[in-house]
Amino acid sequence: MHISEVYKRVTEQIIRDLEAGCPVWIKPWKTEGGGLMPFNFATKRTYNGINVPILWQQASNMGYASQGWLTYKQAQAIGGQVRKGERGTIVVFTKKLRVGEEDDQKLISMLRTFNVFNVSQIDGLALPEEKPGEEPEVRYAHAQAFVEATQAAVSHGGDKACFIPSRDIILMPHRVSFSGEEHYHATLLHECVHWSGHETRLNRDLKNRFGTEAYAAEELIAELGAAFLCAHLGIEGELRHAGYIKSWISLLKEDQRAIFTAASKASQAADYLRAFSDASEQADEAA
Repeated sequence: MHISEVYKRVTEQIIRDLEAGCPVWIKPWKTEGGGLMPFNFATKRTYNGINVPILWQQASNMGYASQGWLTYKQAQAIGGQVRKGERGTIVVFTKKLRVGEEDDQKLISMLRTFNVFNVSQIDGLALPEEKPGEEPEVRYAHAQAFVEATQAAVSHGGDKACFIPSRDIILMPHRVSFSGEEHYHATLLHECVHWSGHETRLNRDLKNRFGTEAYAAEELIAELGAAFLCAHLGIEGELRHAGYIKSWISLLKEDQRAIFTAASKASQAADYLRAFSDASEQADEAA
């Protein structure tokens, strides 16, 4: 499939979800059995960027219990066989190519597509036993430690959640103002994604890419990034900015690559934030 058709299909599906008020990244997740992020069952590496909502969408539509995926060849290599009649899901990856003369070469990114199958579509695999999910209090403690590891300045009080770039501070209502702990942590993670884009960190300036739509794009990045982090931490996400749905629909209808850019930057932000707690855990192990 030509990459332009992938842009079109993915964007149209997400627009339909937004128009129905149920984008795939805010649907409740089950926390049992192997994690919430889509991952390659052979390599154990999680997918990133636009592949995350693509695979979430397919798993939700088809009722797959697992987030594990394999290519046809990978399944065969570990003794599995895709069942006859099963259809794969198209995902994308970026390949770096060198172009130009030897003294003046440039790296360009080329998007390619390939098919993956959920482990539920494959016979003969040795699937691990499902492990019970962590208790809510444990997940909340991990989420709190995750945010604290970033050393982001967070101030509680007032009736709104936001990140103020000029002060480099996250403002949050008190926990009791939220309908539950899950929603408090999902909101805080959303603001942490905004925090990651500060000029002293990822310096996420979207004006050149999105122009007047930069604000809506930043909110979409924060929404996706928070969903990725919620999945990583086992926190059920909640759509915080329902008021932005109209602007997101407009953005995606005007630019079929917008959701790909937003998902890529959301993954970048999530990886940036995860690095703080990863470094902290490594330091604890060394000690």
